[in-house]
Amino acid sequence: MESEQLNSILVLLSSKIPAGCIPSVRARLESSDVSAEEIMAFTSQMSDPTVAMILSILVGILGVDRFYIGDTGLGVGKLLTCGGCYIWWLIDIFLIIDATKQRNFERLSRYLAIAK
Repeated sequence: MESEQLNSILVLLSSKIPAGCIPSVRARLESSDVSAEEIMAFTSQMSDPTVAMILSILVGILGVDRFYIGDTGLGVGKLLTCGGCYIWWLIDIFLIIDATKQRNFERLSRYLAIAK
């Protein structure tokens, strides 16, 4: 993959994965045979942290934010406890962006491991 393409992909990924993980993703992409188009398509399927935050504020009590990022077990827990009597919901408003980015990084890591 060319350096220009790699840089543009990393710019797109920077808003969807933790900042500390960018160097490891760069190294994996450089050693991978995955095309830029495949990574771009995969990036478009990732959960958006901003959308997760909005969902957390509006309907986080029902666990919709956790269902959106793929944490089904936590989503069911929030749904059954009404957001942990509003305490879990309030805490999750501050944690959901980092949880979304971490979840996206885990998905990307699995994808790159399979695609190698």
